[in-house]
This record gives sequence, structure tokens and C-alpha cells, in this order.
Amino acid sequence: MISDRGKSYDAGEFDAVEQQKCLGHILRNISEVLEAKQGRAREFGVYAKLLLQDGMELWRVRDSLSPEVFARKADELREMVSYHLRDRILKDQDNQRLLNGLSKQDDCGRLLRFLSAAFVEPTNNRAERMLRPAVIARKVSHRSKTQAGAEAFAAFTSLAQTALKNGHTSVSAAFRLLFASKISSVETLPTGR
Repeated sequence: MISDRGKSYDAGEFDAVEQQKCLGHILRNISEVLEAKQGRAREFGVYAKLLLQDGMELWRVRDSLSPEVFARKADELREMVSYHLRDRILKDQDNQRLLNGLSKQDDCGRLLRFLSAAFVEPTNNRAERMLRPAVIARKVSHRSKTQAGAEAFAAFTSLAQTALKNGHTSVSAAFRLLFASKISSVETLPTGR
């Protein structure tokens, strides 16, 4: 799962889920901190940003490299990132928060998973682009006037996008299949008589 750094993704329910934190979101977080910094207070963020951008570039060119060269470069980058995010005390509080948050994600393997899992991307941009029309439709059609309506719309949208991503050519056919399997499983439940 590729996600931003929202606290809800650190919930225990996600412990068994392999995650990649979106580097686009992380790079924006780092840039926001850097905007308010001068001099040496910029060093931590500038180098962290450079390392993560190097990781994204390595991911982009992975097909042009031999597997051995890619693996070596990925290992080197992982070592540099882990060293930069090592446990230590920084003078600047904003940089310390960044260090603590990023090192926690690195310790869990959530920063550079895209370098070891070929199907994982470094950002969640594709997912956000896929959901954007649904968010606009929800807002335009006022389906979010109630919490229940917003949750139902979000659930159906998620199911529809998952069905398309998994190769279904028709969302309605995927829903029919899903609901048919649910109805048949309900029909086979003991009635309790």
C-alpha cells in the first residue's frame, strides 16, 4: 500500500500491510520545513531531499540498468538514507520532528520499499489521479451531504477502482459478481432453527 504519512496508516490494523510512504508527500513536507530555515538549519532537509530524489531517479532508470548494478546502487542508497536518519539529537525542533518521523518509517521499511519491490511506485500519484474524478463527482452531486452517503460513495469508488486495476473490463460486471457471491454466501448460512 502506498500512502501519505497520515497517523491512521500507523494503526495496528495495518501492521501486516507492507507500506510505501509517498515520497511526493514527504518531499513536500521537507520543502515546507526548508522554507523557514536558513544556514546550517537547512542541511538536514536538503540532504534528506537529495537522497529521496536520488531514490526516485534510480527507480525511474531501473530498466536501463543491469539487475546487479541496480541492486548495488539501491543498497548504497539504503545505507546512505539509514545513516542520515540515524538516531540523534538535532538543534532545530522542526528538523528533529522530520528526523523522528522519517527514521520511524525507514526503520519499518516504508521509505525505500519501491527499490526492492518492482510493482511498488515511490509515490501515490497514480492512485490520487485515479480517484480525482470520483472526488469531483461526489462534490458536484452532493453525495457527501451526510456522513453515511460520503462513506458509501467512498466505499463504492474504492471497489470500482480496485476492480478496474485488477483487470475487470466492466465495473458493473465486477459489482454483479461481488454481490452475487455475497448473496450466495448469505443463502448458505445456517438459519439458526
